[in-house]
Amino acid sequence: MKVRFAALAAVLSLAAAVAQADNPRGTTSAPVGGKNVTIDYGRPALKGRNIDEMLKQLPEDRMWRAGENQVTTLNTEGPITIGGKSIPAGKYSVYVNAPATGDWSIAINSDLGLPLGKLWDKAPDNMKNEPWPHLEGYNNIGTKEVARAPMKSGKGAAAAELFTMDLKPAGTGATLTLAWGDRSWSLDVKPGK
Repeated sequence: MKVRFAALAAVLSLAAAVAQADNPRGTTSAPVGGKNVTIDYGRPALKGRNIDEMLKQLPEDRMWRAGENQVTTLNTEGPITIGGKSIPAGKYSVYVNAPATGDWSIAINSDLGLPLGKLWDKAPDNMKNEPWPHLEGYNNIGTKEVARAPMKSGKGAAAAELFTMDLKPAGTGATLTLAWGDRSWSLDVKPGK
């Protein structure tokens, strides 16, 4: 019963998110090992909210889709490594594990979600084929996780109202930084073999 209620709440939340769609999508890219790596993500706004209060709303597994609305995706033209884990060329979904205490981790998963039209029969035509996270949560796709790596936490240079992901070239690789509010998290993305 709890799962059905959670799924119903997720559908209602989904409907509201699609109807509003007032927060922009963001894209960041950088060359890694001479090949392009691109991340496409939703940019939720704080709107006066506190990050810690919002994190309390995460499911028990403390997994977050690293953005909002559609699935956050990482597309790499060549092999890369994140946290020492090899990731072949391809397209992946991106999640963040945000435990109540301890370091946050990024999770790269081969499951790209479901087309919105399969989750919601009233999806607008322009959104029907867009990938959305599974309503049942990350546990259902956890076996498809390709890599998980801890991120270094820090203070943002300036308070970021909109959630921001940024890939900055660093040698033959790049540094991925996530920023929201007055916080930031980062990790290195290196060429793979």
